[in-house]
Amino acid sequence: MAKDIDPSKTPEHVAIIMDGNGRWAQMRGKPRLYGHHKGARRVRAVLEACPDLGVKYLTIFAFSTENWKRTQTEVSGLMKLFRRYIIRESQSLLSAGVRVRFIGDRVRLDDTLVALMDELELLTAGNDRVHLTIALNYGGRDEVARATRRLAHDVAAGRLDPKAVNEETLPKYLDTCVLPDPDLVIRTSGEARISNFLLWQSAYAEYEFIDTLWPDFTPEIFATVVGRFGARERRFGAVEV
Repeated sequence: MAKDIDPSKTPEHVAIIMDGNGRWAQMRGKPRLYGHHKGARRVRAVLEACPDLGVKYLTIFAFSTENWKRTQTEVSGLMKLFRRYIIRESQSLLSAGVRVRFIGDRVRLDDTLVALMDELELLTAGNDRVHLTIALNYGGRDEVARATRRLAHDVAAGRLDPKAVNEETLPKYLDTCVLPDPDLVIRTSGEARISNFLLWQSAYAEYEFIDTLWPDFTPEIFATVVGRFGARERRFGAVEV
């Protein structure tokens, strides 16, 4: 960690809604997929900046449950991009000490992609320098619904007393059960909405909505946004005394 970073004022877990790839490409007269390819390259730069900024966990929103509504060309291109990203980046992620996890419903994803996801998770399972979580076919409401079904199965099977269910129970069934909640959520491209991302986990997260399109989101901008986090007063519903 850089010497001038105060751990008490640094977000341990940053989540990013990587928005604006398509618009970035269209502004340059390129197809939307061109922007997605540029955006994928930006992930590495931001990830590499995390250790010096004191960010231990980085979660990125790669493809939502609603993104299936896009054109078949774009969806197909994105799936190919995900496969290529995993193949291309696996060894560098391993060497950099990055542990990779995927969250989201894998049922709708093709078998080849799922196998690559499983392999990358297994390959990097021993790493602990930075934890990269990729939300793929992910939606916050869908995640809560799936978690609730699992919880209900445990209640029906007698493994869980319904009277013991409280707000600490459901997180154990979420995709993110082994991760701390995000401290800071960043959305690029100027849109000011959370788009069904980490709904339960972000209950007390700080939010930053910035105008920069994701392909233009540099490590320097990332550092500036992370730095602003330290100036925020987080009371979690209490009052300062």
